[in-house]
Amino acid sequence: MSDPRPGKASGPTEAESLTPFWRAVQSRDLSAIGRMRHSLRTPLNQIIGYSEMLLENRPNQQDTQLNQDLRRIHVAAGHLLAVVNEGLAAWKIEAGVVDLNALLVEMRAPLNSVIGYAELCLDTPEARASTELSADLSRIRQAAETLHQLFLSPSLGERGAQSGGSTYSIPGFGRPSSLGDYFQPPPTTATGKLLVVDDESGSRDMLSRRLQKLGYEVAQAANGREAIDRLRKEPAELVLLDLVMPELDGLQTLQIMRSEPALRDIPVIMITALDEVESTVRCIEVGAVDFVPKPFNPVVLRARINAALERRRLHAREKLHAEQISRERAKSDRLLLNVLPHAIADRLKQGESTIVDSFPAATVLFADIVGFSSFSASHSPARTVQLLNDLFSAFDRIAEHLLLEKIKTIGDAYMLVGGVPVAREDHAAACATAALEMREALRVFNRRYSLAWESRIGLNSGPVVAGIIGTRKFSYDLWGDTVNVASRMESQGQPGKIQVSERTRALLGPEFQLAPCGKVRLKNVGEMQTYFLEGKS
Repeated sequence: MSDPRPGKASGPTEAESLTPFWRAVQSRDLSAIGRMRHSLRTPLNQIIGYSEMLLENRPNQQDTQLNQDLRRIHVAAGHLLAVVNEGLAAWKIEAGVVDLNALLVEMRAPLNSVIGYAELCLDTPEARASTELSADLSRIRQAAETLHQLFLSPSLGERGAQSGGSTYSIPGFGRPSSLGDYFQPPPTTATGKLLVVDDESGSRDMLSRRLQKLGYEVAQAANGREAIDRLRKEPAELVLLDLVMPELDGLQTLQIMRSEPALRDIPVIMITALDEVESTVRCIEVGAVDFVPKPFNPVVLRARINAALERRRLHAREKLHAEQISRERAKSDRLLLNVLPHAIADRLKQGESTIVDSFPAATVLFADIVGFSSFSASHSPARTVQLLNDLFSAFDRIAEHLLLEKIKTIGDAYMLVGGVPVAREDHAAACATAALEMREALRVFNRRYSLAWESRIGLNSGPVVAGIIGTRKFSYDLWGDTVNVASRMESQGQPGKIQVSERTRALLGPEFQLAPCGKVRLKNVGEMQTYFLEGKS
């Protein structure tokens, strides 16, 4: 055996005809060897693929001479693949022990068998009568001749069959007893829209036809740029992407896909003749879901495609489920905010179970509709609730605009507070402004519905305690004398008036007009000076 390492024998004449590759082997140029392996295995993939499809299309045919020759082509191509895999094994390249001369000699017989049997098949009446059969046999012969011209010198044998009816064993397959033993039909029909990307038209056509036969909807792209443009217009469910292509190779195409949100989630299976670990790792790191060497095993390829499509469907279901959860969470948050202040709701979601706070300075407002009981007794419940909802919705908008917190409604009574649950210095002024706007909103409401409703509004300022009541049906409420006095300001006020306590008056600035209205006696409090809020200066 000749020594292919640098400084040793340069190899016989046959090897000298492949000088660039021979130098690459001598220098252990793994990149050049990888390209060589790809150049070898691409036409091999076409030979194996087309012969497999021809055999699959004839499962019920008699064991004619044509069928026997097709089987010899398929088996010889498998032997040729085994020779290439063994002769250009990665460990041999790294160790510098590739015997190129022996590889070329081993390739000669099976390659000539493929060419010879393809020509014999083309000469049969059946092939001459079938355009499709003739075209596939021509593709097989052309791929074999490409191998012969690129990697075998003219002195390495004559074209044509060398061994008559001889066949070669394929590791792991054995010799089939009949054509039906080659492939079994898939148990179920495959579904999915695939995109095959390969610069080799023969490989692209062969793979696309095989996938279509399995039931997939298949589109094709001749290079990475065409694939990206096609995917932007009409995304596929899965992409089978060749790694070695001119201009934009498979790795660069994959990187572009992963950088665009619309293409990021499309699963990609790399199909390549390169079997270096580095190539596999790089593709997986960028985002490929799987990696299939070619020539590929159709059963394995189909299994991996189905697995990738199933993962995509599971991911889509998970994404949809996550979106549904997000929508439900948003709905729950909106419902929670209808019951609780935003700050309190956030604390509950963070895990606090008991929320009680003291606020040294706040202003509480109560509003009540005068004579509402008699009105509701003389009108239908639906009409009464509709009117009350319309009015209180206007009050809600006022509270929201002034950043005040609505606490609750009880019948026709409306309660809000300023300075709770977020402290603010202008709580009294904000509540006084709200009271004036609520009185104006009632005037507009009466004009709209031709009513004569009147309100009593009371305000008081001071310290309060605020917190959550309940464990299942939450309620945010206030406690303390400040709340009780504010309620008395409303209940003992006059229709159409806004009555405020001495404490609230002391906090209001000169922009508010107030008029003394005497003293009122409050239960458990005694006499208290009160004022009417008339408006703003």
